[in-house]
This record gives sequence, C-alpha cells and structure tokens, in this order.
Amino acid sequence: MRRAAAVFTLAAALCTLPASAREQRPGTGSANPSAVIAAELAFARAAQEKGQWTAFDEAAAPDAVMFVPGMVYAHGWLKGRANPPAAVKWQPHEVWSSCDGSLVLSHGGWQGSGQGARATGYFTTLWRRQKDGSYKWIVDAGDALAQPLAAPEMVSAHVADCPARRSDDERASAHPKQASQRALPPLDPAHRDGRSDDGTLSWTITMAPDGARNLRVQWTNDGAPRVALNETAAAPPAAPAKAAP
Repeated sequence: MRRAAAVFTLAAALCTLPASAREQRPGTGSANPSAVIAAELAFARAAQEKGQWTAFDEAAAPDAVMFVPGMVYAHGWLKGRANPPAAVKWQPHEVWSSCDGSLVLSHGGWQGSGQGARATGYFTTLWRRQKDGSYKWIVDAGDALAQPLAAPEMVSAHVADCPARRSDDERASAHPKQASQRALPPLDPAHRDGRSDDGTLSWTITMAPDGARNLRVQWTNDGAPRVALNETAAAPPAAPAKAAP
C-alpha cells in the first residue's frame, strides 16, 4: 500500500534541508517543512513499534482518506482492523509546503517485508496542520513499483511563494472549519480536492470507474501555479472469476 525504509534519522533529515526552508519560523501562519519530515519519521517509527494500522489511525485527521483500492474515510476503514504481522517501512524524499504551512505534501518510497510485485513502491501523503500546531495526514496514496524508488542524498524541501496578505475575515470565509470525525459527509467516490488556507498549495484526486486514480498537486512558484506532483495509479487487478462447478 505504501512506504519505504526510514534510513534517515530525524537529525540527519533536518540538517539536510535547504537553509531557506529551515529558517522559516515554526508555528501557525508560517511554513515549517521540517515539522512534516519529523511527523513522517515519527509515523514510520510508530508503524514498527505499535503496528501499521494502529500508526495510520493515530496519525490521521478526522476526515483523512485512503485507497483500499477505492477511496474510503481512513478512521472508518481502520477501526478494529488487525495489524499485519510486519509493517511496511518508509522514508520521505521530498516535501512541498504552502507559504503559510497549513498544508504540506510529502513524497517518498516504501518497502514491504514480502517478495514480488508489491514489495516496494512510492507514497504520497498530504499533511494538514492542526489547531495545536501538529500535523495530521489527510490523504495517503501510493502504488507499487517494479524497482525501488531511488533515495536521494538529502531530503528536498520547497516552500510556495507567499500571496498578498488578506484580512482575517477573507481567510475565514474562504476556508471553512476542519471537519470533525462525527459529522463527515458521504464521500464522492470519483473526486476529492482541497487547498491550503492561503491557496498556495492545492490538490485534486479523480477516480475512474475501474479504480484507477490520479492525484495532482499544484503550488505557487515564481509567481504562477505550477505542478508539484502529478501521479496516476493503475486500476487494481480484477478479481479472478470463479470456476464453473
């Protein structure tokens, strides 16, 4: 489903961030890519220590979605689900943050404990900052690869251009309150999207009837919207037909 070996320690990962990204002030209203790298590494460590689905459940926002292979609310699917005997391992390779730090995209590779076609792949996760300043994931996607995703020498971090300053009233009207787990609307099985509070990072998921999906993430860079990531996962294999009696 996702994730690869967490070979970076937290200290090493943070030290390799570009100076421009590290020097952003942490906290509400500013970009802090290192906080999401730390969240990814803690997430990966929890999967090994507590179990894969336990870690996914604990790190997910109330309205987080995942693909199994159809799009589902994560907490509903994970509730009561037994952890696999061995959790996948993963590492972040690259992150993109909105200017205000309210939304961050993380991309990297995963490695499973099994053999064959689903033993390695890539993951893409969107993280949303919570009221207390922590990050929870809201979208977790990825796919298997025939060959492991090449790990970079350092984690790359990018921060979107900042927009013109808006009033608090304008920001509040443009972005409704985060959903609570007890009042989630029905999922549209074919489409889901979102954006950062400042509009400098946005994402769209489209699902085909056969289960193929596309995740497209845009960010503001050099004064214009540009594609940060555009990934398509193929439709899952069809279930074998039952043999005639």
